[in-house]
Amino acid sequence: MKNYIPAEWAQQKSLWTAWPSHPELWAGDLLARARQEVANMVNAIAVHQPFYVVAYGEEAVASAKALLIDAATIVPARFGDIWLRDTGPIFTADGRALRFQTNGWGEKFIYPFDDEIGDTVAAACKAPIERFDFVLEGGAIEHNGKGVILTTRECVLNENRNGWTQAEAEAAFKEAFNCHKVIWLDKGLAGDHTDGHIDNLARFVGENTVLCHHAFGEDDPNAALYEKTAADLRAQGVEVVQIPSPGLVLDDHGAMMPASHMNFIISNKVIVVPTYGTASAEEAVAAIAALFPQHKVIGSPSNAVLTGGGSFHCITQQEV
Repeated sequence: MKNYIPAEWAQQKSLWTAWPSHPELWAGDLLARARQEVANMVNAIAVHQPFYVVAYGEEAVASAKALLIDAATIVPARFGDIWLRDTGPIFTADGRALRFQTNGWGEKFIYPFDDEIGDTVAAACKAPIERFDFVLEGGAIEHNGKGVILTTRECVLNENRNGWTQAEAEAAFKEAFNCHKVIWLDKGLAGDHTDGHIDNLARFVGENTVLCHHAFGEDDPNAALYEKTAADLRAQGVEVVQIPSPGLVLDDHGAMMPASHMNFIISNKVIVVPTYGTASAEEAVAAIAALFPQHKVIGSPSNAVLTGGGSFHCITQQEV
């Protein structure tokens, strides 16, 4: 029997991330700002466990060397964008690297080499590849380590992915992940480029415990969604913990961004929570720290990275 995908708080061999490498994807000073934000996250974790950073091109490699501590390993490699959670492999407890089809998040953001970076990472980890012929991004699914998956219908059942029915999706997940249960939520955050990835909305923090937001501020654009999410989870027998959302976060041009404290990354000893300069950040970080007393939990700015559509969880993938 194939193993389940481990929970993210299980022991990791290493973490992988991608370095912002394409100036055309980061207008103005966003490239420099995003690199510093990624460096802050990597440097906080790399002192405790192996951390590999793929960088594309000589200039990107040089900038990574300048900002990253020596404990981080820079790996020159080709890739399209930094969202390694979605384009990289998903590692199993028995050492395989699961690879899925990539279609640019519903054919919205198709970049060269996003379809090959997963093979590059798997080869570097010496993990045998198991391929599946359907489209799936790693940020679309959450695992509790015991064969339960959490996801959203908006993304997984979207016509721009596989055009699945819910039953077809569950059958595909059982084949790929040996799961025995799928917990479905309806929609993801407003303005989420990924069509509702679960890692911006709700995260497993225990075998049957899910963390999600409650609204912060009267102008929180996702207030109704947060309450529906919590209610739907409880209705499915899940223990729910809620922490304050970032509230309304705008980009440099005044447009709403899908800011989320849920996009934290768990490593062996450190958890890095994305923050956006809002008044709820300190409370949110403290609440996550209370859930993971064996970890050091820190908040780290992620406004520039978020302009690309995600944050620290979206750009990382753990090898187990």
